Amino acid sequence: MSHEDPARQLTLRAVLLSIILTVILAAANAYLGLFAGMTVATAIPAAVVAMGVLRLLGRVSILENNIVATGASAGSSIAAGTRSAPPRSSTSTL
Repeated sequence: MSHEDPARQLTLRAVLLSIILTVILAAANAYLGLFAGMTVATAIPAAVVAMGVLRLLGRVSILENNIVATGASAGSSIAAGTRSAPPRSSTSTL
């Protein structure tokens, strides 16, 4: 039985790429939500862009791609949720 190197999963480049994609996708989602009143699902675009960028950066594992896609999708979904619940004014008139 041969011992193989374990697949890399939570790497620095996965975390950094996830943060970068989160900012880009969240900004696009927030703009679309405020402009058109609707948001888009970002899971598939996050997975496709993560796969493409990680391939350009070199050796990649499917686990590392999963970390990037999950982080980017979750971050932009949180931004979409904040758009639909604006804060109430502290002053109210009766």
